Amino acid sequence: MKLVALIAALALTTACAKSPAPITQQEVVQRSQELFDAVAVGNKDPWQKYFADDVLYFDEKGRAMDKTALVADVEPLPKGYSGEIKLVNSKFHLEGNTAINSYDMNETETIFGQEMHARYHETDTWMYRNSQWQIVAGQVLRYYEDPAPGAVDEKKLKDYVGTYELAAGDRATVAVEAGRLTLKRGSRPAVELIPEGCDIFFRKGVEGRRVFHFTKGKVDSMIDRRNNEDVVWKKVSDKTAS
Repeated sequence: MKLVALIAALALTTACAKSPAPITQQEVVQRSQELFDAVAVGNKDPWQKYFADDVLYFDEKGRAMDKTALVADVEPLPKGYSGEIKLVNSKFHLEGNTAINSYDMNETETIFGQEMHARYHETDTWMYRNSQWQIVAGQVLRYYEDPAPGAVDEKKLKDYVGTYELAAGDRATVAVEAGRLTLKRGSRPAVELIPEGCDIFFRKGVEGRRVFHFTKGKVDSMIDRRNNEDVVWKKVSDKTAS
């Protein structure tokens, strides 16, 4: 009986030793905020502490970074710059020795008195290993923001009006309605083309640009530009009838 009791005690001790130390959403958020508070001043210590040596990290610039590269990237802001990052909207899930925290980040950066803002979304995977909770994987995405609208000469809008063709049977029309340029493709509702710069327009909430190309002073095509690659719509008529 004593042997059985001893075996049971050892099994219980082993099970307890392997059980992860509990961690809460509040603790994970607090640690993550500590990381962001360290960015502007270039404090690498929290980044060394909370990231696992074998971490896989993918930032909003498309960089795949190991821990060495990630920690090295933490540098103080240049003179005349200041900023802060606030973690909001945390969504948390705990499963055994793994915790997932998915959240938004609101960044404010001041550059010689001029204030700028950006929004990001990050998802971190924390794991309990070697008697500590650390991030083993993280990925950051940047929320798309529309550019500031530019000014356009309303008299010039008529130059863009017409029917454009991508392929046989696939056409779009550009028209002027109440002083605004609109784009209508097939049976879809018309959307406004908002001016950004000379002959460059964007659609609200949509990445990419529409660029009108001129040859000898006349529009001959409309370019759908996405990620610096172009899809060309040829202008087939100055009229909007498809």
